[in-house]
Amino acid sequence: MGKVTGFLEIERQDRTYTPAADRLRHYKEFVIPLSEEATRNQAARCMNCGIPYCHNGCPVNNQIPDWNDLVYTGNWEEASRNLHSTNNFPEFTGRVCPAPCEASCTLNIDDNPVTIKTIECAIVDKAWEKGWLRPESYRDKTGKKVAVVGSGPAGLAAAQQLARAGHTVHVFEKNPKAGGLLRYGIPDFKMEKHLIDRRIQQMEAEGVTFHYGTHIGVTQDAGQLIGSFDAVLLTGGSEKPRDLPIPGRDLAGIHFAMDFLPQQNRRVAKESPLDNRPILAAGKHVVVIGGGDTGSDCIGTSNRQGALSVTQLEVMPKPPEKENKMLTWPNWPLKMRNSSSHQEGAERDFSVMTKSFSGQNGEVKTLHCVRVDGAMKEIPGSAFEIKADLVLLAMGFVHPVHEGLLKSLGVNLDPRGNVAANTNDYRTSIDKVFAAGDMRRGQSLVVWAIREGRQAAHSVDAFLMGTSDLPR
Repeated sequence: MGKVTGFLEIERQDRTYTPAADRLRHYKEFVIPLSEEATRNQAARCMNCGIPYCHNGCPVNNQIPDWNDLVYTGNWEEASRNLHSTNNFPEFTGRVCPAPCEASCTLNIDDNPVTIKTIECAIVDKAWEKGWLRPESYRDKTGKKVAVVGSGPAGLAAAQQLARAGHTVHVFEKNPKAGGLLRYGIPDFKMEKHLIDRRIQQMEAEGVTFHYGTHIGVTQDAGQLIGSFDAVLLTGGSEKPRDLPIPGRDLAGIHFAMDFLPQQNRRVAKESPLDNRPILAAGKHVVVIGGGDTGSDCIGTSNRQGALSVTQLEVMPKPPEKENKMLTWPNWPLKMRNSSSHQEGAERDFSVMTKSFSGQNGEVKTLHCVRVDGAMKEIPGSAFEIKADLVLLAMGFVHPVHEGLLKSLGVNLDPRGNVAANTNDYRTSIDKVFAAGDMRRGQSLVVWAIREGRQAAHSVDAFLMGTSDLPR
């Protein structure tokens, strides 16, 4: 805990944003961090609540009260060690995690939770600034070789843990650089990619070998990979997008969000485009179908590209402005959330079902919609139209891509189409093959991917060595 009476004496203060008019001019991060003194004051608000429900909310089980107290007392280096004992990449979660820990904070009962996410980010940023995060290679080599397929947060977390356990780790990534959706999905204005690059440099110094442009099951035989390694961990993510198969879907100008967002990330990074047909929002009326984080990222990117207007549609009813704490706390509540991208300009509409698209000269121009009730039944007489030159489908992902890797391996799938593996040992139906992250659990959060990567690393280490002292 922090100061005994801190929560009574100190008001909640969080990071702020640069003005929207300024930040729309670029793709850099725009969050203004708190000063060191302000961060220590916020850490002092962590109360002696008896049962730290923030632990219940945090998927990686961060020891939040402990490092809050260390920040409050000025012991930042020990706070960094504590934080990294449960989370390999707090600079990622400190920027893009929705902070379920704050929803679970006891002080959230009156809407004033400790600014846990901000403090976490301040700890790791200071650790990098001070040079405390050096490569860790302190164990004898085991002689065991592990292949990790996919370099998203689950794969990176697992690879780092396994390398630190003394194994020889090779990470295979189909893209030109590591990071998965951290690099190619999340826009730079939410998380700049140099943060990934310095972690990759750290991991390479720890002995992890990265193989880029290697698409296992497509450009390299998956069976050969299994024969060459003592264990294989699949962390390829959930990349099959949910489609909207309605009349007019074949018109030009209708794209999946994950065709649109990676293009802009590649432009920012000055990478060669995978597709010579650019998807751009400049000068267009954009409609984003889907109300989650991916839809929000489409809004922010479209506005930066110069869209004339952006409209976001959600088939679900509009959530309440405020949750009933007596019913929801300490669990994650359903309530209206406005992201920084929403604040930059977008019209949002709820309980809207798109029935068809129409256009001119083969290009989309209009969405034909109808309003629905809470049971998803159409409301008679509620049909309307929306003008659109670009439609972005951001309705989530249904399961990992089955073609290629998974079909060639013949691995068993669960009823939802994900790789079948439990959270006890993360083993698949194929001997010495494990699975973790979105490929196993379905689309989820970065913090859940890190958790699964760490736990899967423990299981792989135990499989190879008979026992494991890696944290789970």
